[in-house]
Amino acid sequence: MTIFRANPATGTVSAFGETHAASFGKGGYCAAADKREGDGNTPLGLWSIRAALVRPDRLPAPQTALPWRWLRPWDGWSDGAADPAYNRPVTIPHPHSHEPLWREDHAYDLILVLAHNDNPPVPGLGSAIFWHVRQPDGRPTEGCVAMGRDVLARWLDAMAPGDAIRIEVD
Repeated sequence: MTIFRANPATGTVSAFGETHAASFGKGGYCAAADKREGDGNTPLGLWSIRAALVRPDRLPAPQTALPWRWLRPWDGWSDGAADPAYNRPVTIPHPHSHEPLWREDHAYDLILVLAHNDNPPVPGLGSAIFWHVRQPDGRPTEGCVAMGRDVLARWLDAMAPGDAIRIEVD
C-alpha cells in the first residue's frame, strides 16, 4: 500500500522518493469536519484513492491495478446539496447542480477520485474532491489536489487498491 503525502503549506506531493509541485484549494485548507461545499478549501486527512477517470483522446490506457474507466463527454459530478446523487457521478444533462468532467482546459484529462465525504455523502460537506492535472500556470483549485500530468500518469501506473493520499501540513 502506498500513501502519497500532500502538503498544501509547501505546495508539494511526495511518493516513491520524489517530490513534485502541486496546487491546492484557492480557499486554503481545513480540517475535514470543517469542509463545506463551495468554500475552496482542500480537506486535510487520509483519503483512499477510489478510482481513476481517463480522457481517451488525451492519454493512453493506464497500466494500473486501480479501478479505472474512460471519461465520456456526458460525464458529470453532482455538487448540488439538494440532489439525491450528491457527490456522485451523474450523466449530463442533469437536473441538479453539477460539474462537467469533460473539460477543454486539460485539468480533468486524468482524475483520481478521492474518498472524501463519500461513505455516505453528507449534503453540503464537500463534493468532487479529486486529485487531477495541474494547470500550466499553477493556479489554485476549487479544493482538489492537482499536479503535473506526466508525473500523475506515471504514478497512476504504480497505484493499486488500498493506496491513499494523506493531505496534511507539517
